[in-house]
Amino acid sequence: MKRFKITLLALCTIVAFSCKENTNKSSDAENGEEMNQESADQKEMDQEAKEKKMLVINLEPKSGSNLSGEATFTEDDGEVTMKATIKGLAEGKHAIHIHEKADCSAEDGTSAGGHWNPTGQPHGKWGDEAGYHKGDIGNFTVEDNGTGTVEMTTDEWCIGCEDDTKNIVGKAIIIHDGVDDFTSQPSGAAGTRVGCGVIKM
Repeated sequence: MKRFKITLLALCTIVAFSCKENTNKSSDAENGEEMNQESADQKEMDQEAKEKKMLVINLEPKSGSNLSGEATFTEDDGEVTMKATIKGLAEGKHAIHIHEKADCSAEDGTSAGGHWNPTGQPHGKWGDEAGYHKGDIGNFTVEDNGTGTVEMTTDEWCIGCEDDTKNIVGKAIIIHDGVDDFTSQPSGAAGTRVGCGVIKM
């Protein structure tokens, strides 16, 4: 009888130890899965942060204008969206372009150079089969309150990438007093440069 009690006690001890070990293994596995999930979530967040970039550009007056405003460029999933709000212009249509140099130092804005045209195309309306500059944004309308807005999205721009035909960093936004006729070369006869903003990281 004594031997039976000892054997029974030994069996209970083995069963208890086995259960504890299985519980520990299960807990370790769950912890491992949680850590792997946290790591995967962090990697996904990091990747999203890399893919989404944003620049805010202040626009300054040129040629004696009263212009003010800002433009925001956001890159997400291979596309760049530009949203600009421009104030201080006369009611009606005005032209806006991206120019080749990140330099707004000249009082008349000419330090920004000509239109950004890395692919050597003729000036034209954005998307025209006959050709257009990568900086040919076009015209926007200023309302009677003196405020105009511009918005466009394209996969032909990027923010800080290595493709010189797409990278808008190191360029400038120019606002013109006149209207782009989409025909006159090389700039659409858009007239005086009344606003400028450097596109930089």
